[in-house]
Order: sequence, then C-alpha cells, then structure tokens
Amino acid sequence: MKNNKKKIRVVGAGLAGCEAAWQIAEAGVEVELIEMKPERFTPAHKSPLFAELVCSNSLKAARVDSAAGLLKEEMRRLGSICMPAADSSSVAAGGALAVDRDKFSEFITEKIKNHKNITLKNATVGEIPTDCITVIATGPLTDGGLADKICSLTGENNLSFFDAAAPIVIRESIDMESAFFASRYGKGDGDYINCPMNKEEYTEFYNALVTAESAPVHNFDRPINVYEGCMPIEILAKRGEDTIRFGPLKPVGLRDPKTGHRPWAVVQLRSENSKATMFNLVGFQTNLKFGEQKRVFSMIPALKNAEFVRYGVMHRNTFINSPKLLNKNLSLKQNGNIFFAGQLSGVEGYMESAASGIVAGINALRCLNDQQPLILPDYTMIGAMLCYITDSTVENFQPMGANFGIIPPLLEVIRDKRERYGALAKRSLDWFESNKNILK
Repeated sequence: MKNNKKKIRVVGAGLAGCEAAWQIAEAGVEVELIEMKPERFTPAHKSPLFAELVCSNSLKAARVDSAAGLLKEEMRRLGSICMPAADSSSVAAGGALAVDRDKFSEFITEKIKNHKNITLKNATVGEIPTDCITVIATGPLTDGGLADKICSLTGENNLSFFDAAAPIVIRESIDMESAFFASRYGKGDGDYINCPMNKEEYTEFYNALVTAESAPVHNFDRPINVYEGCMPIEILAKRGEDTIRFGPLKPVGLRDPKTGHRPWAVVQLRSENSKATMFNLVGFQTNLKFGEQKRVFSMIPALKNAEFVRYGVMHRNTFINSPKLLNKNLSLKQNGNIFFAGQLSGVEGYMESAASGIVAGINALRCLNDQQPLILPDYTMIGAMLCYITDSTVENFQPMGANFGIIPPLLEVIRDKRERYGALAKRSLDWFESNKNILK
C-alpha cells in the first residue's frame, strides 16, 4: 500500500482499536488513536493499559482444527499485533492459549505507544469525527455520550440494553430421526425443526433445568428491567412445571409425523442464517453456565449429540444493527468513511473483536488509497464471521463469535467432526497461502 500522509482516526484502544491502529501505522499512514483511559474508565475496566482483558485470560483453543484456533491463525496471516503479544505472555493452559493478562496488555501498549506513526490522545469522544476516515472501536460498554451520537448517526433508537440470546446449534448435528420440519397449523413452509418430547422425557428435562446452576452476573451486567419476552427459560420454568409447556415449548398446532399425535412438549429450532447451517433454540434465552446448558439441553432427544456454536447469554451489551447498517468492508452504508470494529460491530469474543479490528484497519487504509476493499471469502473464519454480521437477511440480530457453523459446508460429507473441522481449516488456510500478494 502506498505511503500517504493523510491521517486516519481510531476511537478506542481495546483489542479491535489497537489492531486497526497497528495495521494503519505499519502501512506508513499516520494514526490518531483516541482513548478515554486513564482519564475515565468503564465499570468493567480497571487498568490504564491498552487491550485490557476484562474477564477471562483465555483466548480459547490453540489447535488450528478448532474454530478459535483457525481464527487466530488467520489473524497471524494478516499481521496481527495481538498474536505476538499472546505468544510472548502465554501461560500453561492445556490445549488453550491463555495469557498473563498484564503482560499481554503491556506488550501491546508498548508497541502502540512507541510506534512513530501513532499519535495518542487521551479524551472522551462525544462526537463522531467526520473530518477524516475513522474507525470506531469503543466496545460493549461504549460511553453514553458517544452511544447517543452513534444512535443519531445510524438512526437507531437505542444501542445499550440487556441482551438475551438463545443457544445455537449446528444443523448437521441435530438428530432428525428424533425431529421433524413443520410450522404450527401447517402455516409456512415447515420453517422450524421441531424437537418433540414425551411426558417422561419432558419431566426429566424440566427437573434438570430448574436445578441447573446459573452463571454469576457482574455488577455492570445487572439489568434494570428484564422484559417478560426476555425471561431466562430456567426462571420461567420455576413458575411451575407446565409454564414452559404452555409457553415456548407448547405443542399446539403440531403433530409428529412418526406417531400422528401431538407431542407432550416441543422445542422449536429456527434457522439462524440464510444458508440454514445453524439453528437457534426458540425461547431459550438463558443465564445458565455454559457447561450446564450443554448438559441440560442435550437431554432434548433431537439434541443429544448437538454441537453448540454459541451458548445462551444474558448481559448488558452495546452493538449496532450491523446487517442493516454496515457494508461488507465494515464501513457505514450511509457514510463510507466511518468504519466499525470490535464488539460494537456485533462480533463476540476477544479474538473476534481483534480480528474485526484488523479488517477494519485494512479497509480504512484501502478507502484512503482508493483501493478495492478486502472482503475475505466466507469459507475463511474471519470472512464467515464478518459475512454473518453484515448479512442483510439476518433477523433479530445477535452478536456472533467464531464457530464452524457459519462456514459453508464442504462438498464432501465428512462424518468425523475433528476430521471435518481439519478439512474446513485447510480450505481456509489454502486461500491465505494462495493470496499472500493481495494481503500485503
């Protein structure tokens, strides 16, 4: 990329903002990086360092034939600053890549602060800069003033809310011998996968659900109000054994074609993406611990071998309606000089946020230099994730992290999961290997 002395501004020095700033600065372009710390802190942040890891110090699986491992390998191929930081600060964690969080942040902070093309500005941004190309990467706890301006810019009424998301499973892991396609009363085109339970199966599932362990809630995640429609399935169930059977699990209007009878209870699964490779559990927003979700929801006969690509979460969150608002290069549809990255753009997870920052930084550069944007193919992990968050057909958008469910399947059917994931990873990395020149 050509050297251009015009400036690009990056707002936020979290994982995404640092990755974006690094990409731009390494290309020889001046960056103004604006960060409100240490003048101000969000309720979740305590350290003055950049790229602070707020919760876990794990960056998830390291092996390349895992979704998280493939994501990180793709980041390495794109010149990530977070990956050498993680390598230099890693701690023993079995098959995961975990880090000393202070050393991780110190590494990135030192690199960013000492880069000749990066100028730091400690300030709280109250207005969205429109005088130059800008990457906004202010995270899931974006300051109220800036959040209001983003609302005004995007035409959305509210960005900050108590987020309730249901688990998502991979389509090919659903046992269709124990399920059937149908819509209630025969309406529609059989859009739902229905997972029936008889009385005995339901009773066993119900007892496990109401006694399962919930995840702790941080103070900054506590909701002011939880609407009835967002009530955790486990809380709703505690109102009585038949409550959810007359609610989200109601079998009314459905008949199991295998028996000809209406089931005792039915869990409906709805397609999560246009390719129908992932399905969410309708009405199953939950605050159960991830391990408990796997244990309890796998008691549903059709989900006994289900692969969960996202577990249910309930927390305060801030993100834009990316499928409606963003182009595939992560720029705003109504203003191509403004890019969004990180959790604010609708990705979920440390490395996912960082990866989106890399792509936003590269595309901000390409915008500056009047070059074609970098749109990674949807069979790469980063490409699939960004394709998902900018897919205009996605309804009721919720944040998405790296998982193999968002990647188009292979032409060849591979039953062994580890082998299948390895083949998907190879397909992605083969593309990176063949396209080194366009990635420079």
